[in-house]
Amino acid sequence: MDTLKFKTNINCSGCLSKVTPFLNEEKDIKKWKVNLESENRVLTVETSNLNAEEVKKTVQKAGFNAEVI
Repeated sequence: MDTLKFKTNINCSGCLSKVTPFLNEEKDIKKWKVNLESENRVLTVETSNLNAEEVKKTVQKAGFNAEVI
């Protein structure tokens, strides 16, 4: 299992509700969370099959940016 971290522009609970369906529908994401308290709004993803670029594309489908950190 890999843990990937991304700096995002997911700023609030409204943004979080928009990205949630996209991340939940990705069957290869086992667990994820966004730290809204962090200055970088860090998204942490646990996956065994996806690479960083694939997670980034999933976040972009929801209209948000994700940059690997």
